[in-house]
Amino acid sequence: MGTRILDASAFYAGVPFGSTVNSHTTSLVYEEIRHIKQSHGALGIMLDTGRLHISDPGKASVEAARAAARRTGDAMQLSRQDISIIALGIEMNGDIVTDDFAVSNVARSLDLKVSPVMTQGIADDGRWVHYCPGCRTNHTGTSECPACGTRLKRKLLKENRSKGNRVRNQVTGSSG
Repeated sequence: MGTRILDASAFYAGVPFGSTVNSHTTSLVYEEIRHIKQSHGALGIMLDTGRLHISDPGKASVEAARAAARRTGDAMQLSRQDISIIALGIEMNGDIVTDDFAVSNVARSLDLKVSPVMTQGIADDGRWVHYCPGCRTNHTGTSECPACGTRLKRKLLKENRSKGNRVRNQVTGSSG
C-alpha cells in the first residue's frame, strides 16, 4: 500500500481510528478535525505513535493543485484544506482517501489514486462548465448569465484520462 493521505471526510468516517496503517494529512485539515475523539485523545495518540503524520505541501504543489482545479472547473468548490490535500498527494504520489467529489475529480485529473470512504466514489471525471439553460451559452467567473440574468447550472464534460498523464508529468517533472 502506498502513502495514505486523509482528508476531513476520512476522519469523520473513522478511517484512521480502526487501522494500523500510517496516514498523512495537512495542518489545515488537522485544525478542522482535531476535535474528533478529543475526549479519548485518539489523534494525540496517533501523532505520538507515528500513525498520523502532519505534512504541509510546498508552494509549487499548491499552485499545481489550484491550476488543476481551474482546469477541471472545480476551483470554486474547493476549500484551502481540499487544495492542501491534493497538493500533498502530488508531492507524495499518495492515495487520497476522500468522499469529496471535487477533490476526487481534480486528483484523478492528475492521475492520483483516490479511495472513497463511504460512497462509491465518482464514476466519471472531467471538466465542469457553467452554462445558461435559457441562452444555452457557457460562462466562467459568474453565477448568473450576463445576457439574461438566469442562474447558471453546471455540467461535467467527460475528458480523456490520458490528458491527466500529461498534466501530472508537467507538474512533477516525471517522464513516464
